[in-house]
Amino acid sequence: MLKQEIEDGTRSFADPAFRADVIDGLTRRPRAIPARWFYDHRGSELFEAITELPEYYPTRTETALLRSVAGEISERVGPGRAMVEFGSGSSTKTPIVLQALDPSAYVPIDISGDFLRESSRALCERFPGLPVFPVEADFLKPIALPHQVHTAPKLGFFPGSTIGNMIPLSSTDLLRAMRASLGEGAMLLIGMDRIKDVGVLERAYDDAAGVTAQFNLNLLERINRELDGTIPIDAFRHRAIWNDDRARIEMHLEAVRDVVFTVEGRPFEMSAGETIHTENSHKYGRRDARLLLRSGGWTPIAEWTDPDDQFALYLAEAQPPRPAP
Repeated sequence: MLKQEIEDGTRSFADPAFRADVIDGLTRRPRAIPARWFYDHRGSELFEAITELPEYYPTRTETALLRSVAGEISERVGPGRAMVEFGSGSSTKTPIVLQALDPSAYVPIDISGDFLRESSRALCERFPGLPVFPVEADFLKPIALPHQVHTAPKLGFFPGSTIGNMIPLSSTDLLRAMRASLGEGAMLLIGMDRIKDVGVLERAYDDAAGVTAQFNLNLLERINRELDGTIPIDAFRHRAIWNDDRARIEMHLEAVRDVVFTVEGRPFEMSAGETIHTENSHKYGRRDARLLLRSGGWTPIAEWTDPDDQFALYLAEAQPPRPAP
């Protein structure tokens, strides 16, 4: 988490960007707060718990797929690249790729500093000969990679269908930023979730144990803790709905009654049934995924999917630009 805490004896001051996004998000209509602010330490822990739920198929499906095609990925990528992982989290899938690729270095990038440091230590112990250079940053913004890897050929790693959390405009911008950071000739290994049965999708984001609900509601807890909020948590419930027109699952926090609260002294009110939109998870068909990659400056060169076609891995390359056609 990008946060410089200053104790005033009562509470800690949050990242100014978090403050700005929350105030703006609660003021705008419809209300929306960017999903990146889920990931304080508690939010990161809850997300890791979500990945182990029986309803949440993406993690286990992508992990199994990575294991089954690791050899093919290694043949196409080759040895000696610096692997740069965007949004590394606990890096649970990372060892599969590191073992297969024999990279020259590993650069995990994550907004949650605590999780980043914990996972980096674990990887250093597991791969004692591998240089690891963690970067605490929001990968949605321009990133200066460590100078130790500037001249190395690079492989970007972006698993988990995290690209689906962004609207298409932001996804394209992010892919272009990744291309600029990694350089011409770089490769990108990216996971994308497929469109599938609506019931399967909705259960994956609204599990029976209520862990995803805790994850969503933790955002309100964070606002109360870091921004001196007075939001009554019990006045909200988690909702996950499929938006077919936009091919995405949407997560919302819905007010179950009329509610009045403050954030850093600023008053807000919501009527029963109003929501705060907190996350999107876009799903992609095969042509959609390839078009998105090309729009972001990446040329798809390989594709793998599981036997049930639930999830796909793409390997793409930052090839030199060429004139049309």
